[in-house]
Parts: sequence; structure tokens; C-alpha cells
Amino acid sequence: MQSRKFLKLEQTVFSWETSGLMAGVDEAGRGPLAGPVVAAAVILDDLNPIKGLADSKKLSALRREKLYDEIQAKALCCSIALATVEEIDALNILQATLLAMKRAVEGLRLKPNKVLVDGNRLPTLVMVAEAIVKGDALVPAISAASILAKVYRDRWCAEFHLEYPQYGFAGHKGYGTAKHLAALREHGACPQHRRSFAPVAEVLR
Repeated sequence: MQSRKFLKLEQTVFSWETSGLMAGVDEAGRGPLAGPVVAAAVILDDLNPIKGLADSKKLSALRREKLYDEIQAKALCCSIALATVEEIDALNILQATLLAMKRAVEGLRLKPNKVLVDGNRLPTLVMVAEAIVKGDALVPAISAASILAKVYRDRWCAEFHLEYPQYGFAGHKGYGTAKHLAALREHGACPQHRRSFAPVAEVLR
């Protein structure tokens, strides 16, 4: 009788370890002084592998663009979501990032059994999730998510540059470079600058 109970418990634990779909999640845009923070979630197709997946920061812009299209074409499904500048200023950048991640996972057409997230913090999700430090270099699905998020946000910056060319968003992508800080001092903040970030707040005083 005891052995049967033990066997049943073993089977329960094993099933929790999970088979099924796995999604990788990553973000882009936590550090910049302007623009949304973008998150992506990707479920890769094991039968349709993608070569060259890596941390998006280690890839050239051209390589990221090519992989972006390949991921969109070959993944079982993927989702890109964001948190706005207004949400970043209201919640803080960490909570806004977790919100964007949650939206990305919830936007997947297929629902994963498990979610692997780059970093050391997890959004609130209904399925099993695990945070993996440097996961964008270790887990292909997270690498794919990092590429989607980075390319999407870079494209957003290029488009926003057309509206506010004086800030140079196409070049610095919103980060606090010397050129960007000089433009902030000269022109003040635009609607997409994060008021809760110190260099922007200083300009508004």
C-alpha cells in the first residue's frame, strides 16, 4: 500500500517537470531616457531550428534584422508587447518591464506550459516560470525574444527620429549619450522622454 502511494507521488512530481511548450521572454529598453520598454515572448519550433541565435547585444544590427525576420517566419508563435513612457513614469521601470513581459506572454497565440525569463525577476504569470540570469546567452528561445524586442525598439527609435530629429534617436536609441544629454539641455524634453529618470527630471526643473 505504501509503495503504491509513493509511486503515485513520484508520477505527480515527474509530470510537473514538464513536457509541452516552452516560451522564452526578454526585454529591450530598460536603460534609455526615452521611449517604451519592449518585451517579446517566443515559442520556437524544435523541428524548424534557427541558426545563430545569441544575445542580441552580441549581434550586428544587420544580423539582428535578418534573424528578426527568420524568427517571425519559423517560430511556432511569438508576441511583442510594450509598456509606455506614461506607465514607466507611473510604475517605475522595473514594474513597467514586468508588465510588458506579462503582456508579451499573454499575447502568444499558443499557451506555453513553462516560461523562461531573462534576468532575476519574474512577471506575474499563470503558468510555471523561471528566471535565468544571462538567459539570453544560454537559452535559444530567450535569445530569440531578445532579438525581437531589440529590433522592434530600434525600429521605433528610427521612426520617432523622423518626428524629433534634433535629439538623434536613430543613433543613440534613447540612451543617455553625451549627444543626447546635450540635446536635452538645448531643446528640453519631448513627449517620449521619461520624466522619472534623473537626467530628464533635471532638465525639467
